[in-house]
Amino acid sequence: MNYSVSTLTSAADCDELLNLIQKENDDLAFQKISLERQQKKYAETTIEVSSEITLVQAELDAINIVLASLPEGPTRLDNIKKQKRLEYSLFLLNNRKTSYGAITLLEKEFNFARILKELEEATAFVAAIQTRKAEL
Repeated sequence: MNYSVSTLTSAADCDELLNLIQKENDDLAFQKISLERQQKKYAETTIEVSSEITLVQAELDAINIVLASLPEGPTRLDNIKKQKRLEYSLFLLNNRKTSYGAITLLEKEFNFARILKELEEATAFVAAIQTRKAEL
């Protein structure tokens, strides 16, 4: 982008802008590191949650089949308790999937790409100001 750096009339103005952009660069670099770590964690968790959901659903399906053929009694009650625990586990896993699922992972990837572009533009801005400062 072409910046109107020609409006800067002193080296002190340039230094002030360079200090401001350095603070902004530091913040962006921190956000980049944070998003890299989040992205890695979300990618790992997404895979874990998806596989856990598959396992719990398979176990729940098996319990449901068994329950359909069991007569009333203590064995049936034990299996009903297992069924309820599995349903609750599935509920919690689906909630985690919402928090750590593929959509959230893609959102983190988008935010990471945006930060990279901002860092590139900040570098270009610094170069423009340094060029203007050299001209003064």
